Amino acid sequence: MGGGLPILFAMIWVALLVVPFWKLLPRYGISKYFAPLAAMPAIALVLLWIIAFKEDVDGPRS
Repeated sequence: MGGGLPILFAMIWVALLVVPFWKLLPRYGISKYFAPLAAMPAIALVLLWIIAFKEDVDGPRS
């Protein structure tokens, strides 16, 4: 009884993390299929670290 609300919030949180990673990772030459791993906070930090120090494959945006 009432146990569905935390699951709903978790699913929304995961979607808010995965969708931006899904769009960003290919821009840096990383497969977009790594995006669901961003739902785990430690892996999201590693992916952000990689993105921060890697050049754009498409080139810098002005």
